[in-house]
Amino acid sequence: MNKKLEKLIKEEYYSSFKKSEFIPGKTVIPASGKDFDWREMIKMTEAVLEGWWTEGRFADEFEKKFARYEGVKYCVTTTSGSSANLLAIAALTSYHLGNRQLKPGDEVITLAAGFPTTVNPLILYRLVPVFVDIDLETFNVNIAQLKKAISKKTKAIFLPHHLGNPFNVKEVKKICNRHNLWLVEDCCDALGSKYRGSRVGSFGDLATFSFYAGHHITMGEGGAVVSNDARLASIVRSIRDWGREYWFKTGKDIRKDKGLGSRGKGKLPENYDHKFIFSEIGYNLKITDIQAALGLVQLEKVNKFTKIRRKNFNYLSRRLKKFQNYLFLQREEKLIEPSWFGFLLTLQPGCLFTREELINYLIKQNIITRMFLGGNLIKQPYFQNYKIKFRVVGSLKNTDYVLNNSFWVGIFQAIDQKKCTYIANSIEAFLKKNGLGCEN
Repeated sequence: MNKKLEKLIKEEYYSSFKKSEFIPGKTVIPASGKDFDWREMIKMTEAVLEGWWTEGRFADEFEKKFARYEGVKYCVTTTSGSSANLLAIAALTSYHLGNRQLKPGDEVITLAAGFPTTVNPLILYRLVPVFVDIDLETFNVNIAQLKKAISKKTKAIFLPHHLGNPFNVKEVKKICNRHNLWLVEDCCDALGSKYRGSRVGSFGDLATFSFYAGHHITMGEGGAVVSNDARLASIVRSIRDWGREYWFKTGKDIRKDKGLGSRGKGKLPENYDHKFIFSEIGYNLKITDIQAALGLVQLEKVNKFTKIRRKNFNYLSRRLKKFQNYLFLQREEKLIEPSWFGFLLTLQPGCLFTREELINYLIKQNIITRMFLGGNLIKQPYFQNYKIKFRVVGSLKNTDYVLNNSFWVGIFQAIDQKKCTYIANSIEAFLKKNGLGCEN
């Protein structure tokens, strides 16, 4: 790019995005957000000036670098974490998988304590979500209930690593191997987290990521599906690209593979153009090269972002540990290195104040809070308004407890030590205001 233009972009960045001084009580502290500088703006401008705009060389480069970062063989970018979840489940319903194809009525074990778009693809493909409870220390899947949920109809497990805290991969994988189940990891809130030294997303048959503006790194919007299975990755790419039998690089007429192995060409003419042979029920869920350019610069910063998130989480944990009679604090799973998404707070039973009272106090201090995702999805309006077939194992008592007593505050990379200290001070001030000490 022209050096003169780069200079102008830098100047514009420092003019338009000048960081203001933090003023306690007046400066808003978001629960999540993006962190960027002039480098992202230059890279995106480079993509704009090329005039290509749809998926191109930047997307290709991002897929290769993200796969290498994750320690997997294949990465397919897509429009969001939600569409990544959709593609992952859609791929498992492909007839290309033979007797391992998921079919209507098959059961997939997941959590009701989570985000709707982990569960919604199961509903759309007429699979049966089987909901199990969470553990109230890690807020991840309860392994004992997971084991009880297995039935003759169980074909897959689809679990999130909640708020960046990896679930017990060893036990989940053991269950999948014993019962020949697919494993899909929802890593949308957990980019950069590790279990036993390997990154989340490298354990499942498929794994999904989100690059939404409020996630660990951002493309504005965007997501990805990763895998070590060539066939699964090809099916995901096919469904993402309208359901094509063959993969064509965007804008090219030369096919890049030999096809998915469909049974002939249907009833098409023998000489029909391979670019217009569709063997899957597909969509167009590709990213733009402008998004990918942004993602490339963000990916260079992900390790730095992860360190900040861990530092902020550990600081708040130390500061608030003395109030454990009133507040549950999320505990790390064993043998993990989390890349925390948020700092979760849960009221202890019999607490002398309500969640609403604490949240309202924090909002008055300009500290933004968020619920624990969808709380309990089966109590959401859409589960009441549509005839959704599902199964519940146990009582989901912990899920309901979280629904009524949990929320989180931000610890993302734009929150510095001053802001973190202010969050801790504010929570402590609320507790003392309500006459609560710090008995252990």
